[in-house]
Amino acid sequence: MREAELQCYCLPMTNPYAQHLGDRDPLQVIAATAEKLRRSVTDLSRERAEQSPAPGKWSAREIACHLADCEIAFGFRLRQALAEENHVVQPFDQEKWAQNYAGYKLDDALAAFESTRLWNLALIRKVGPAVYGKRLTHPERGEMTFKTLIETMAGHDLNHLKQVEAIAGRVAAA
Repeated sequence: MREAELQCYCLPMTNPYAQHLGDRDPLQVIAATAEKLRRSVTDLSRERAEQSPAPGKWSAREIACHLADCEIAFGFRLRQALAEENHVVQPFDQEKWAQNYAGYKLDDALAAFESTRLWNLALIRKVGPAVYGKRLTHPERGEMTFKTLIETMAGHDLNHLKQVEAIAGRVAAA
């Protein structure tokens, strides 16, 4: 399937993080995220990593935990999309998952994210563009393609990297 044919399946509204991705290559983004995340938190003191930037907002450690959790969820979604025709994604409540973040250390969250990301990236590279047009459905976002799922991962990464970098004082807060 040609690239132009793939794009017709991807409605911008199916990826809530499309604005963060813009015209960047999603594979390059997801390949670079783990290192960028680790670099952003390396110089943070333990206290700063635990500090919420505003009421109701996650700390850098909690964002790292969220990214690790999401990588597990994305990995399952990728594999189910490949294994089933017209897979229906199982959404999750991130706030309920976050209730357990107090039990996780920043270094463990980073290690979990890095390892799972490498595993997911290997899968994406192995299957390649031939499956990008494969359709799946997110109950809250509608029909999308495998490619849209990858683009969502990348945009989600960029959204949270910007938050961590703001906490670290490297960029202005969003």
